[in-house]
Amino acid sequence: MIVSDTPSFGRVVQEAMPPLLLLFVWDVVVTIAYFTFAPKLLEIELPMTLFGTALALVLGFRDNSAYARWWEARSLWGLMINASRSLARQAITLIDDDPVKGKALSREIVLRQIAYVHALRCVLRGQDPLPEITPFLKADEIEELTGTKNIPNALLNTSARHLAHANGLTDSFRRVRIESTFVDIANAQGGMERIKRTPLPMHYRFLPQLFTRIFCVLLPIAIVSDLGILTPLGSTLVGLMFIAALQIGDDLKDPFSNTVHDVPMSAMCKTVEIDLLQTLGESAPPALVPERGVLM
Repeated sequence: MIVSDTPSFGRVVQEAMPPLLLLFVWDVVVTIAYFTFAPKLLEIELPMTLFGTALALVLGFRDNSAYARWWEARSLWGLMINASRSLARQAITLIDDDPVKGKALSREIVLRQIAYVHALRCVLRGQDPLPEITPFLKADEIEELTGTKNIPNALLNTSARHLAHANGLTDSFRRVRIESTFVDIANAQGGMERIKRTPLPMHYRFLPQLFTRIFCVLLPIAIVSDLGILTPLGSTLVGLMFIAALQIGDDLKDPFSNTVHDVPMSAMCKTVEIDLLQTLGESAPPALVPERGVLM
């Protein structure tokens, strides 16, 4: 997630320059054609104001839909952070303070929750979670997880199963309370998986791109008779606005794409790790800070 108030010039050039260069070259071609051999042919009156207004509405609606997906993803991760803190607190306070079994089970559940959020982050980004979760789990559990399709869900099930078999360390009422937190965590994971596996409908992705390209192609033809040699400048600036609006939707439509525009899952997972380790009274790593205006 970009947190800097001012965009990086290099990043802007990397993302916007290729289509803008192509648009500028087309504007120059139209301008040269108008002044050399086809002035009458290019004096065409096109309803670009009407077309541009309709396109702006389409792009605005698409960007709102893409941002709604991004914001829902961020809200679900906020719920995940809160539920992880609640689970750690419940593991410490609702499991009997047995000097051997009770404390060991509490610590095991808390560490497994840290592994869970890291595993979920990696799965959503299409990465291998095992290297990330190895420091928090026992070797035999890592071996059991090898080949598992849904590692985060397996970790959650293991915690619930160990809690259910903790005879004498907690009662049924306490187990039900902790299980409700497991349900909150599973619901948040399900919401994230829904966003990841359900892209924007095809028409939301294809039609705005098609209409934007058509608009940029027709724009210099419609204004060359009025702007003359300034057509490449005017057409490129107007095209930049529509291309930028189109790019915003592309950047936000997948909040788990592991780019500078996605939800800062690495930072949030590190927050969970810090909070839960401190709940156990153990030393915690430093929080992640933005690098070059980007928080991952």
